[in-house]
Amino acid sequence: MPIKYVPFIPEPVEGQAVLGNFNRILKYKGADDVSMTLQRGMPLYEMEKQETVGENADGNMVIRGECVSACAYLKERGIQVDLVYIDPPFASGADYAKKVYIRRNPKVAEAIAQAEQELDIDQLKAFEEKMYGDVWDKEKYLSWMYENLMAIKSIMSETASIYVHLDYHIGHYVKILLDEIFGEDNFKNEIVWKRKQGNLGQTNQYGIVTDSIFYYTMSDSYYFKTPLTKEGQEEYIKRFKYDDGDGRKYRLSPLVSPSYSPSLVYTYKGYNPPKNGWSVSPETMERYEKEGRLKFPKDKNQRIERKQYLDEWEGSPIQNLWTDISVINPVAEERLDYSTQKPEALLERIVNASSQKGTVIADFFGGSGVTAAVANKLGRKFIHCDIGLNSIQTTRDRLVADGAEFDVLEIKDGVQLYRNPVQTMDKIKSLIPGLKNEDSLDSFWEGAISDSKLGTVPVYVPNLMDSTSKLLDKVTMNRIIHQAIPDLDSNIKKVIVYYIDITDEAEIQKFIKDDDSTNIEIELRDLKTILDDVIIGDYAEFHTEETHDDLFGGYAVTIDKFISDRVLSKIAEFNQKALLNSSAKKPYKPIEISEDGLELIEFLSVDCTAAEGEWHSDSEIKIDKNGFVVVNGNKTKNFWDGKIRCEQKPLRLKIRNICGDETVWEV
Repeated sequence: MPIKYVPFIPEPVEGQAVLGNFNRILKYKGADDVSMTLQRGMPLYEMEKQETVGENADGNMVIRGECVSACAYLKERGIQVDLVYIDPPFASGADYAKKVYIRRNPKVAEAIAQAEQELDIDQLKAFEEKMYGDVWDKEKYLSWMYENLMAIKSIMSETASIYVHLDYHIGHYVKILLDEIFGEDNFKNEIVWKRKQGNLGQTNQYGIVTDSIFYYTMSDSYYFKTPLTKEGQEEYIKRFKYDDGDGRKYRLSPLVSPSYSPSLVYTYKGYNPPKNGWSVSPETMERYEKEGRLKFPKDKNQRIERKQYLDEWEGSPIQNLWTDISVINPVAEERLDYSTQKPEALLERIVNASSQKGTVIADFFGGSGVTAAVANKLGRKFIHCDIGLNSIQTTRDRLVADGAEFDVLEIKDGVQLYRNPVQTMDKIKSLIPGLKNEDSLDSFWEGAISDSKLGTVPVYVPNLMDSTSKLLDKVTMNRIIHQAIPDLDSNIKKVIVYYIDITDEAEIQKFIKDDDSTNIEIELRDLKTILDDVIIGDYAEFHTEETHDDLFGGYAVTIDKFISDRVLSKIAEFNQKALLNSSAKKPYKPIEISEDGLELIEFLSVDCTAAEGEWHSDSEIKIDKNGFVVVNGNKTKNFWDGKIRCEQKPLRLKIRNICGDETVWEV
């Protein structure tokens, strides 16, 4: 349950035409619900600090949670951001999967190293795990985006800018939302990013090679430094064809004012001015001459020209068509095997153009952490937010490797009960006793339970992949009573409504009781009681010993055995599918795990500072998909030997399996 609700905007919304323009242009089901949500405010939840990396004097944050709840937390603390870049789901209907690689068993790593064998990347054992689905209907997506954009606006400074990255699926609709929320006058550009050269193969349409990035500001007072480039400027560079014998190439530029100004009409060194005057003042003209930047023709009837030197030319201004930044190369150093990862060059251009050093950069759909990583490298403060655990882990490890300092925070809103919402939704029907498909029901209902006395009982289950349904409030209850229930058959006597989180159960029960539009009984049930039964922790056997060698003095924790039922079940599922799809040409190749199970470990960390509370990673190891270890953020070409070493006595051990689940043990 939220602690409180934080207003989206400083002033009350009474009398404000919320969604005014948007509703006029786009009439859609659910728009009124957004108005109710905005009037209610942003839900503020308890925030738990999971880990502090470094001193973090700048207050950098990596937040696991929803955009709206993160904005409520920031606003409550009086934190404003100066630049926002978001790359939200595109409403494309696509499912995104993480490729999960089985690691090398450290017991055979030494033999591999001695044989000097490099395992071909295509031979790595791997399976895919669906992480989230970008599956929306248009109405829900627009309502969700409107709420998120309003939340983001509420924590932007008066001089802030926002870049919203979308594609052709939904961008034109979101542009209308942005016009309403930030104002049409504050729309600066639609940037068209050509992210690839073309599509292979023949299609029945033109190849899609671009995304759109909509650039808005909060007001007329904002920071912008025009980005420059020298790439693709070969023809322009040819203009620098003059030289005074010192080797410095320059071009000549006319000093003609584009419009008439009396103060610029003056004679200089006997040279008469152009009709509209010179383009610079007499003082500037004199300074140019002292610096040797003027070309005086022998004929006084001709005009003075300015010398522009090639070695001082920083480049031509970037326009709104960006063709010089490509998607990340498969073998690029920055590639993280994250499905929606954007290139650092893209964010470097945006961050440099629209922010100054020391300002706060935020990304509320942070994905692979590129915004935070670039902000840190360019001397800015950062806030990374994402609902996905894979995003938080990827970003956290990326920032550690870059030497960044930050806090890892988690919003306690009930959504984090299960690591992978996709897996949970696949299992929901087996978790709820008696729940079965019912073709006669609308898709709003997850299914129905057959009751001997009541007959068919429809069941509503919030979609864990749709953040808008996580909270059972008056808006959702109103939709159930006035939209979903009236569509049911007249013989339905009862419905069951599950929830992850609820605004106030007593308030919702009163809302149901006071509404006399239906005689159908509505029973509320907490989904957390079911999800708790699904979570099974990983199991590890390990031992600790003191080490006395010069290289690794201190302590070493050796992992003897590791079992992850969740990962093993995914592997079993993969093997079963592989068997069914096998053939003589494509024989069945099962993924096999050793008895000690060390191939299932991706990351280890020890805390030598505290036995409880927030985590302190005093030493950590990450094993990449090739089996090489990254020690405290530093890449090596060494295979993992099954141990993690530290200088001080370890108090706690954290192990992350290859699917991203983390478990902590006392040492």
